[in-house]
Amino acid sequence: MVNQQRQPICGASWWWRWLPIMLLLAISQTTDATPPSNDDWWQRTVFYQIYPRSFMDSNGDGVGDLRGITSRLEHLKDAGIGATWLSPIFRSPMVDFGYDIADYTAIQPEYGTMEDFEALLAEAERLGIKIILDFVPNHTSDQCEWFRRSVAREHPYTDYYVWQDGRVDPNGNGTARLPPNNWQSVFYGSAWTLHPDRGQYYLHQFTAQQPDLNFRNPAVVEEMREVLRFWLRKGVAGFRIDAVNHLFEADGFPDEPETGTDRDPLSYGFTHHIYTKDLLEDYDMVYQWRALLDDWSRVHGGDARIIMTEAYANITFTMKYYHAEDDDDQADGEPRAAAGSHMPFNFLLITDLNRDSSAQDFVYTIQKWLTYMPRVGATANWVLGNHDQPRVGTRYGAERIDAIHTLLLTLPGIAVTYYGEEIGMVDNPDAISSGGGDSVTGTSDAFIVFSRDPERTPFQWDGTANAGFSSGPTTWLPVHPNYRELNLAAQRVAERSHYKTYQALVALRAHETFRKGSIQLVPYSSSVVVYVRELAEADTFVVVINLVGGERTVDLVAVFPKLSAELTVASSGSASNYRVGDIVQADKLIVGGYDGLVLRSVPLLSRAQRNLDGERHPTAATVWSAVKDAAVIASIIIALGSSYYGLRAPWQSVASGLAEGSLKK
Repeated sequence: MVNQQRQPICGASWWWRWLPIMLLLAISQTTDATPPSNDDWWQRTVFYQIYPRSFMDSNGDGVGDLRGITSRLEHLKDAGIGATWLSPIFRSPMVDFGYDIADYTAIQPEYGTMEDFEALLAEAERLGIKIILDFVPNHTSDQCEWFRRSVAREHPYTDYYVWQDGRVDPNGNGTARLPPNNWQSVFYGSAWTLHPDRGQYYLHQFTAQQPDLNFRNPAVVEEMREVLRFWLRKGVAGFRIDAVNHLFEADGFPDEPETGTDRDPLSYGFTHHIYTKDLLEDYDMVYQWRALLDDWSRVHGGDARIIMTEAYANITFTMKYYHAEDDDDQADGEPRAAAGSHMPFNFLLITDLNRDSSAQDFVYTIQKWLTYMPRVGATANWVLGNHDQPRVGTRYGAERIDAIHTLLLTLPGIAVTYYGEEIGMVDNPDAISSGGGDSVTGTSDAFIVFSRDPERTPFQWDGTANAGFSSGPTTWLPVHPNYRELNLAAQRVAERSHYKTYQALVALRAHETFRKGSIQLVPYSSSVVVYVRELAEADTFVVVINLVGGERTVDLVAVFPKLSAELTVASSGSASNYRVGDIVQADKLIVGGYDGLVLRSVPLLSRAQRNLDGERHPTAATVWSAVKDAAVIASIIIALGSSYYGLRAPWQSVASGLAEGSLKK
């Protein structure tokens, strides 16, 4: 019997030249199974909040205005900002600086005219910047014409607000009245005020000059819809909805249960607000407004008009604003029921973290939002500051500004920046005693700590008088005294600065890995946060945040074994020892105090392709980082079947050749 040997398959030598590359390709395909996210304009831009009184004064009266904003929109373009939302610009007595609206369709005179607003819209459109307006539907000013007519019981305004008779005072003479129940105002005191002309109490969950609208009245609901339509006709791109979780109150107006932790019956912490906050009807109203905006976009064309919602609530309640259905209730991967807020504001970076937080705290807090967020029909967002909260440099420490911005701008989803944070502005405590600002929180010792003036001071444009904000003799709030050193003009010409770091990070986050990639977060130690952003067939990035002042040595390969041995610095803090383009070792990275680094690692697939194209030779590090994925290698070998033993020598020769080549480098 003739011994017939199996003839080699045509190109067997070619097969073995390509085997290492095939291994790399197979392994790289397992690194990211995350499907691409949606890519609408609002999901890929950075939002920037402007507080109009403090951004830019065009006429020297010491108060910022619309023409001032228009004149400085080029700054937003330069920073890479794609959309800005304006705190209220509507006609108002300014008790709460615009959050007490007297006329929803008129411009506050000290800010300018409707023509000024239209000019702002035109300039923003020219620069490719979307304008979002602050919509305040929960309450109006007590100077609003609707309220005056409601006080007089004029039809149809009689029930536009929440009116109730008082309770009989058991200790009185039978005619004295007490508030209808024990509800408190957010700003301290009873949430009810007796109006002598009407002879009834009206509800105000904020100041007495901000009476709550009655959203159980269909006429009020339609009034608010018409307000939205009015500004949509002007050309705005959407709305940020203020205090949305206070819209409805429980029927019957029952007393709220006491918390037992605050014994002051006039304090907001005295009761659990189960009848005045986070009611199911709040979410439904948001779904109705979303439907209105979606219908508008469908009929009128153009980009999507969006809703951003403000609700300080627990995370379970907050997630309900995304959309109405459960995660399992979907068809073809899309939500079946009512859509809601595009951005239910994520305040966790404000409320849950500060300068004393550990790396574990940071990872836990970030993962908390990503864990609770719906898997379908939702985009994450991260809010680092606003007009009601201390600035980043004050809350986290000025030395951490670049590191915290590195965090904000490399997390998945949408980033929101408060004006001035891009240059590292900090709170000005002298603003509290200036007498020109926050009358809502008062000036007594009990309220001084709650003043919002320190974070609302004028933008620091340059080192000239009033930081370039105003040509007038005074400003509505005093400019921070550090403006001669800390200002935009100086940071634009400096080799490195907070602004240039911020600007570079905004540009970097346009990379598809940051827009669509997955994230894996790890507290490397109590002081160092590390995470990897990955996307199939795209560059991988590693972010390293050092929360403390001392240097730390980090072995990134021990945490993320698929990284290349060498990484390229893609971004670093303004005080960092590293520069963009520096090469660092992944297994022994030295991170300076308070540094925030973004490091680029070429993915395995791309490295394999470069080897094929002859751009560079494979190294032992390249091959052996791939070999670590033993399960994939084993599956390939098993697929080769019995021919494995006969072909063992060629495999060994390929591996040893690669290793030998790396030793000669």
